[in-house]
Amino acid sequence: MTLAADIDCKQIREALGARSVVLVGLMGAGKSSIGRRLGQRLGLPFVDADTEIEKAAGMTIPEIFEKHGEPYFRSGEVRVVARLLDAGAQVLATGGGAYMNEETRARIRAQGVSVWLKADLDVLLKRVRRRADRPLLKADDPAEVLRRLMDQRYPVYAEADLTVVSREASHEDIVDDVITAIAGHVVPAKDLPAS
Repeated sequence: MTLAADIDCKQIREALGARSVVLVGLMGAGKSSIGRRLGQRLGLPFVDADTEIEKAAGMTIPEIFEKHGEPYFRSGEVRVVARLLDAGAQVLATGGGAYMNEETRARIRAQGVSVWLKADLDVLLKRVRRRADRPLLKADDPAEVLRRLMDQRYPVYAEADLTVVSREASHEDIVDDVITAIAGHVVPAKDLPAS
């Protein structure tokens, strides 16, 4: 197996061209924390779609949900993700529900390489309990909500180009896994370092 330390990130950037690396997965999977580090390693800008949605709306995501409801938020999310993908190569962390939209998935397929950060329930629960700004976890038991979201979303997330397990490990280990997966997907095998 090729190790991330042996991979030339410049090769990955060149192979990506104008395409973005798009991280998908449930809340707590590590899309933002892994994405920020991945962008640094690849020499690409990091963009968090949720942050961009908040900027565009002039309010936080919990405020958008409270004032306008989830359908309004999802409609804005589609527009913002499309605009971000049109901006060229970057590492883009999407919100947990963004990839569920068929139009967004098609755009990501056309303009990016999607990476599902797949985490099991225990890992997600441990991580989401650290933050109180998750609108979908406000009403019910977080474990039950996450279980339901996993049932609904994991079959769709599985359509991503790549799957990397987000586990209890250092951020750098997960970033290494993502870099190795992307390199194997976009860089011709003959150009990868021998394992």
